[in-house]
Order: sequence, then C-alpha cells, then structure tokens
Amino acid sequence: MADPSAPASTDVDALTGKPTTGHEWDGIRELNTPLPSWWLYTFYATILFALVWVVLYPSLPYVRGITGWTARGAIGQAIEAERQRTEPMLARIRAATPAAIAADPALRTFALAGGRVAFANNCAPCHGAGGQGAPGGFPSLADDDWLFGGGFDDIEFTIRHGVRNGEDADARGVAMPAFLSSGLSQAEIADLAAFVLKLSASTADAAAAQRGAPLYEENCAVCHGANGEGNREMGAPRLDDRIWLYGGDKASIMHTIAFSRAGVMPAFAGRLDAATINMLTVYVHALGGGE
Repeated sequence: MADPSAPASTDVDALTGKPTTGHEWDGIRELNTPLPSWWLYTFYATILFALVWVVLYPSLPYVRGITGWTARGAIGQAIEAERQRTEPMLARIRAATPAAIAADPALRTFALAGGRVAFANNCAPCHGAGGQGAPGGFPSLADDDWLFGGGFDDIEFTIRHGVRNGEDADARGVAMPAFLSSGLSQAEIADLAAFVLKLSASTADAAAAQRGAPLYEENCAVCHGANGEGNREMGAPRLDDRIWLYGGDKASIMHTIAFSRAGVMPAFAGRLDAATINMLTVYVHALGGGE
C-alpha cells in the first residue's frame, strides 16, 4: 500500500503503465497502487463497530459497558428459565417413587433423559458410559447380577447412601477380612481359591478344591452362602457364576482372599436432589439388569 503522505511521483512503470512511488530496491520499483475504496470503507466500518462494541458491552478490564450485559448474567438467566420450565415435571418426579415414575410413560421419558445426563456426570467415570462396569471393583449395571439387589428400592437406596464410604451411617456393605493376616496360610489360601473356582464350574485342581471345602465352610459360607449363592444383605457377591469384580483367575482370587477387597461408592443423598436420584434410579434400572 502506498504512503498517502509521500510526494506524488511522476515516474511511470513502462511495463504496467502505472505510476510508481519513487521507491526502488535492487532495481525493483514499487507501484503506487492504492487499496480499493470498498476495502477501505469496510476497514473503517470495522473500527467504528469495535468502538461501539467497547462502549455497549464489556470488552476491557473493569469496563462493563453501558448495557450492563454479561455472559455470566445471560447464562444465569437461561438456567433459571430452564429451571422454571422443567420444575413442574421435576416436582412430580420428586414426589413419586421410582416404580411409579417408570409406570407413567410421560414421567418415564423425562426421567430417562434426565437420568442419562446425571449418570454421565456422576456414575460413568466408574461404571462406564453404558453401565458396563470396569475392572478393579466397578460392577456392571447392565446385567442381572446385583450385589445389593436390582429392584427400584434397592437401587435407590444404594445411590442415596453409597457403599462403605464412611460418610453415611446407612452405607451398604460389610468389609471382607484379609485372611492372610487372620490365620490362613498361603497353602490354605491356594486350596480355598481352588474350591472357589470349582463353585463357578471353572477349571480347578480337584485335590486342592477338596482340601479347600472345609476352609470355605468355616471362613466364607457365612457371607457368601453354602453354595456360593451370595448374600445381598451384606453385599457379598455370588461365587457360583463367572462374573467377577476383581478377576476370576486363581491368582486374582488368592489375592482377594489374602488381602481382602472393599469397593467404595460415595453417598449421593447430599450431592444430588431427590428428583435427580429418582431419575438416576429409573435410568439405572432401565440399563438392562433391573429386577
């Protein structure tokens, strides 16, 4: 772009027929080609628009603008408007039981949509986006194997009070003892693990499983049941199927027996309101394993 304040040059480029600015570098002469008027007017308009914006809206530190508008204030208003729009339905959900919500088509549709969002925000990091669970003690919510029961009331209670969290007196679960420090030897633990494998119809050493049978009856049957059927009152998992929280190979089972396992889940009663807990209950129940 030519300098408007520079004196006009009478030199004309022979090739293009256009005047030059008089500047020359290494034999290269600069043509005096002004920007198009439409481009200049657009440029000036953007500058004017920016000045108007600075006056009207917050754009500089500690300057709010004469309109007083802020993005924080606008989103707050939008959230409040959405709350008022959904409050009538939330009030109905808050006052109903999860079973009643699931039986009402309109409430069920609303609850499943809200529960999906609540699940993604609060449960998916541990239980997976689809409730499929994860290794390391995060049970699947999409099958029919439940530690504490898969009915509406069971699921709601678990969500509300959590599991072995130390923050809620009604939290689910009883701690499993670490048998290596409670009197069993490594050899006995290996025999006990073989018997547990046999309960689930997995491959196991027959002689070791036979030696482990009385050890199981003495140490494990009181919680897990005589035949490994589990105990939902205590949260003791079934041992007669092949669904494992911490792995079903012999080494993993021996580690569980020797050192114990104790999964923890927070209590959501103090974190989520009653409507959200009800919606979560309906959503979890609908994942595929609800009873």
